[in-house]
Amino acid sequence: MPDTVLTLGHGAAGQEALTALLHDAGVGLVVDVRRFPGSRAHPHVGQDALGAWLPAAGIGYRWEPRLGGRRSRPADAGEAARDGWWQVAAFRAYAAHTRTDEFAAGLDDLVADARTRTTAIMCSESLWWRCHRRLISDALVLLRGTAVVHLGHDGRRTPHEPSAGARVGPDGLTYPATG
Repeated sequence: MPDTVLTLGHGAAGQEALTALLHDAGVGLVVDVRRFPGSRAHPHVGQDALGAWLPAAGIGYRWEPRLGGRRSRPADAGEAARDGWWQVAAFRAYAAHTRTDEFAAGLDDLVADARTRTTAIMCSESLWWRCHRRLISDALVLLRGTAVVHLGHDGRRTPHEPSAGARVGPDGLTYPATG
């Protein structure tokens, strides 16, 4: 499925379940988009552990900190107006991050990966609509023309539909407040 990026959240899934999910989807590379790629509760999804067991399962692994979540909100009041559609402050902060050169470079590298092998971005949150993967997916679809499919732990595949508030402008993706 080159030129399509898959997304998944590891949640509480074990190593065997994740391996099966990735193999069933034909994933050749997992790009870890957690800003802090570790887990005390689930050590098998820590950066070092993933870097060992994914390649042993025939799946590549790389960490992509430029796409990592948990961003701080800019102090600029103009930024608040540009992303006011989001009710969650963390999503507004990440929306502002999507307009940085750092994010654009990380997104370009992700698209390049997807052109060569089936690539999945991974974070911890199981539900894609409650994760910054949602905004990465919006940027992939709207700014790079790359299809995105979300993988559920049950094997369900959901094609990404951009967020209703997303707008493409000369400076990138914004989510202005409505009404």
